[in-house]
Amino acid sequence: MSSHRGLLIVVCILLSLSGAQTQRDPSKYCPAWGCPPDSECVNSSSCRCMAGFSSVKELITEATESCEDINECLQNSVLCGPFATCNNSPGSYNCSCNLGYRLLSGKKYFANKSENTCRASVDTGVTPAPSRSHTITAAPRNLPKQPATVRPRTQPGDPGEKTPKDVDECTSGLNHCHPSTHCINKLGSYSCICRQGWKPVLGSPNGPINTVCEDVNECSSGQHECHSSTICINTWGSYKCRCRPGWKPTSGSLNGPKNTTCQGRPFPIWTLPLTAKSQSLSLFSVEVQNLLRDFSPATANYTIQKLIEAVDKLLEGPMDTERHQVATQLLKNMEQSLRILAQFLPKGPFTYTSPSNTELSLMIKEQDNKDVTTVHYSQGWMKLDWAVTAGSKSSENGYSLAGILSIPNLQKLLAHASMNLSQSQDTLKERFEKQVLGVSLTLLSNVTSIFLTNTDTGKLASNVTFNFSFRPVSREPRKEPTCAFWDTGDDGRGHWATDGCSMDFTTGLCHCNHLSSFAILMAQYHVKDPRLELITKVGLSLSLVCLLLCIVTFLLVKSIQSPRTMVHLHLCICLFLGSVIFLVGVENEGGLVSTRCQMVAMLLHYLFLAAFCWMALEGVELYFLVVRVFQGQGLSTLWRCLIGYGVPLLIVAISAASRMDGYGHETYCWLNYRIGGFLWSFVGPLAFIIFCNSAIFVITVWKLTTKFSEINPNMKKLRKARVLTITAIAQLMVLGCTWVFGLLLFDPDSTWLSYIFTLLNCLQGLFLFVMLCLLNKKVREEYRKWACMVAGNKYSEFSSSTAGTGSSQSQTRALRPSESGM
Repeated sequence: MSSHRGLLIVVCILLSLSGAQTQRDPSKYCPAWGCPPDSECVNSSSCRCMAGFSSVKELITEATESCEDINECLQNSVLCGPFATCNNSPGSYNCSCNLGYRLLSGKKYFANKSENTCRASVDTGVTPAPSRSHTITAAPRNLPKQPATVRPRTQPGDPGEKTPKDVDECTSGLNHCHPSTHCINKLGSYSCICRQGWKPVLGSPNGPINTVCEDVNECSSGQHECHSSTICINTWGSYKCRCRPGWKPTSGSLNGPKNTTCQGRPFPIWTLPLTAKSQSLSLFSVEVQNLLRDFSPATANYTIQKLIEAVDKLLEGPMDTERHQVATQLLKNMEQSLRILAQFLPKGPFTYTSPSNTELSLMIKEQDNKDVTTVHYSQGWMKLDWAVTAGSKSSENGYSLAGILSIPNLQKLLAHASMNLSQSQDTLKERFEKQVLGVSLTLLSNVTSIFLTNTDTGKLASNVTFNFSFRPVSREPRKEPTCAFWDTGDDGRGHWATDGCSMDFTTGLCHCNHLSSFAILMAQYHVKDPRLELITKVGLSLSLVCLLLCIVTFLLVKSIQSPRTMVHLHLCICLFLGSVIFLVGVENEGGLVSTRCQMVAMLLHYLFLAAFCWMALEGVELYFLVVRVFQGQGLSTLWRCLIGYGVPLLIVAISAASRMDGYGHETYCWLNYRIGGFLWSFVGPLAFIIFCNSAIFVITVWKLTTKFSEINPNMKKLRKARVLTITAIAQLMVLGCTWVFGLLLFDPDSTWLSYIFTLLNCLQGLFLFVMLCLLNKKVREEYRKWACMVAGNKYSEFSSSTAGTGSSQSQTRALRPSESGM
């Protein structure tokens, strides 16, 4: 028997321990944010108020909710029965007998009316009221009034009578006050006055015994004293001030009392630029502020959709002022608002596409996730190391966020924005080999904003990779797609920039070490000075006309034909062909070095070398003409052709055989200076010829000065200086000495030297025509003959048509000049 008893004791102990463990186990399934006071855990995400308390919803799912005490005394006016008062307590209530009454058991309190044994005390002098008096006291507000049963009073001063004692109808329960009122005892009577926070119903004055009251809604009437950071909640006879959803009480301020103040989620203030005066902007700001002010965590999804639709509506309307500043503020506010709203969404992916095709894609995961995550949306995707989403700060709920917001309608606000090239000038200069003067932009994709829980995204620990859908475009010289981001700048107006971002042109992927709003742009880089380009085109076009006239002159004017004229002719032919090919084909349209581009580069190399070789022969002819005038007639025609055309051909053949890839460049069809030493195949012969011709030029000018003095010592100094100057300038152009400015152009960004070099050499054909043709007396006479012949023919035709046969004498006179010229 004792053994069985011991076994039972052990079983009882084990059951008790298991029960205690069972009671402890649910605690580990409680929500991480903890259940509010006067509630108990249900599971890991919700709580339930204890008996005697209530909440707005049956289950509490957020830390901002609370449990409020249920006032049972107001809900049921007959809880305690007659001659008794209901006393509310947190979570429960109790009853006590009115003054002058007591329980038969002698206790002070009892539980409910079933335990009511309140009887009048012996010394009260009050006769217990019949049972109907109880019925009257607890009756609804419209029940007829019943007279109170009181003991007759004696008049003071009557002989032999004691001073009468007033009956307190309020404490004795002998009053007809409605439960919504408060009984006030008076001498020989009483009154029913509304409790604090209540007011008489319509037609029921405050004071008489038939007063019926109703609760005053301080919240709707504006009589509350709640702080603007709280929400007023009406209660029976009072009100409470509770923090707005998503807000929390400030330090030392409880959530409920009238002095509660709260600190909210940092929703941005949607105030757009003051300078952008627009009614649509004003209405938009008010709409968004109201939407975020009334935000509730349960409606986060709805709030996000309405916010995006409001932005779409704004962007679809006209926007004429401060476009860049409005776009900057919109992107900034949207990013901040969506980062906050996303905290109330369930864990996992979230997508929303508005009717205007604005798309939001979110990914919410545990903060300590170490994976490389890809966030997809219809226009592309983003890949990042999830550790960068949280940064150095931990989120409140342990989750991190990565979001993509694509807004097609934002393009019209940012279409004509500028790009800041200050940080990438060196890179662009190395790529294009010239200083980039400016850039023209064309948007190829939607403007896409990227944001994380981490707000410090100016320099990420690891790069983020993007893939944006954009319109396909063909590559052209200095025109390429680029991955750019919107930089708000110090003034808030914003501009495009590329710092910290790179683009793989083969895959179209962008890699950035920071986050912002991105887009794929077609950037047209301007590396040429438009004025220099204009001078080049106009100068070469004019030179081509003049060179063609020179070629015709040297071929047709017999009187000037000589070995030196033959050198002039071939020099002009080489310059003419080289200028034509330069104007037509030097630009590399495809951006890639094609066979066509290589052929153009080889032809330019050959023709310009040939032109310089004929300039060298000009120097040789000049040397024999001035210095060795009586010691031979110079080189033969065969040697001239071998030097003028053979030497350049030999140089080009050796260059092409050794490094064919030296011909052609990504932006122009010329020699590629990046190929080590290849440029010297042109610069070397050029420098040698210019040096030799410069020496011949100096000797020639010195000899001419001496000859002028010997031939005509009486020639005036002014005329002598003029003749020498014209002769020297002519020889400079013919010998190609002006190209020395190209050799001195060590810095391509030297503006004044570039202008001098371009102007002199683009107009070389004009100078040759003036110096070799117009200043030659024989050529001028031949031009005069041609002009008179053409003018004479036209004149004779005109005369015959007007004067008829009778004007033969005038015709003869008109024809004489042309005949003499012939």
